[in-house]
Amino acid sequence: MNNLMSKRELLKAAIGTGIGLSLGGKAVLAADAPAGRAPRGLSSNVKRRQVKTTALFKSPPGFPNAADLDPEGRGIWIGEQKMSAQNASIYKVPEPKDLSECAWLMDWNGKLLKTVKTEARNTSGMAVGGGFVWMIANAAPNGVFQTDMDSRTVSHRQIPLGGGGCHGGKYRDGKLWIASTRLRGLMRVDATTWQPEHIMPVNTWDRTHDMAFDDAGGVWVITGTRYSDDYKDERPGMAKYDLETGRLLEYAEFGPNDSDPHGLVFYNGAFYSCDAGIHPGWPTNVSKTAGYVFRIDLT
Repeated sequence: MNNLMSKRELLKAAIGTGIGLSLGGKAVLAADAPAGRAPRGLSSNVKRRQVKTTALFKSPPGFPNAADLDPEGRGIWIGEQKMSAQNASIYKVPEPKDLSECAWLMDWNGKLLKTVKTEARNTSGMAVGGGFVWMIANAAPNGVFQTDMDSRTVSHRQIPLGGGGCHGGKYRDGKLWIASTRLRGLMRVDATTWQPEHIMPVNTWDRTHDMAFDDAGGVWVITGTRYSDDYKDERPGMAKYDLETGRLLEYAEFGPNDSDPHGLVFYNGAFYSCDAGIHPGWPTNVSKTAGYVFRIDLT
């Protein structure tokens, strides 16, 4: 019998044991990860914080469910999510006639600067970089839609090592970071060759969403950890991991009156997010800031 594990077998083993797989490099351990459905069991080494959210401006009509910074410094990109097919029935909203989903560039005062139409479906992650919008679908046909600034689809490729849905994305130094729901980790992919290079597990939360890189070598991930099955008691959060080791460093919790985070960006020392108005298990648009872009300050 061949004693060498295939790449897929190695990946499964890595995720199952909490080890971040670095393809072509060394594996790292995601230590001190919380267990269970709530963050009450966090290690004492994990710093605990609270957040304060401030609504800024509304996105164009729709469900804003993804975000990234504009590489040219013009503002923030917001990814549109539409409810179609089964999702429209689940969330009790009318199915749209036009299924294309937009990427909107807005300045920091809420002015719409540019609209790019994409072929993504149920967008839950996006990235902007290399001259393209990378819209990541969370429903069939899934995958990443590389779209130019004239709304032309350049490529449509599935998430490496298993495909499936996505809840976040970022473009960084020619690499695309993807929050893979099937693999339950943050995957780094070469945006040109489409080769997977690294995956960091974040599989200890009920639901992970977008990510953002800070200035101190950390990556923050939106979490949907629940305290109970009643949506009124659910407390989203933000978990910070060391980008080099995968170690969980901090956990910041949202309060009952805070906005509901989906997309996430880091800009000038603060975080910014968008409130989609759509959240599994919640009534549609129940959040008081549904459809808004908002600022997140850590306390």
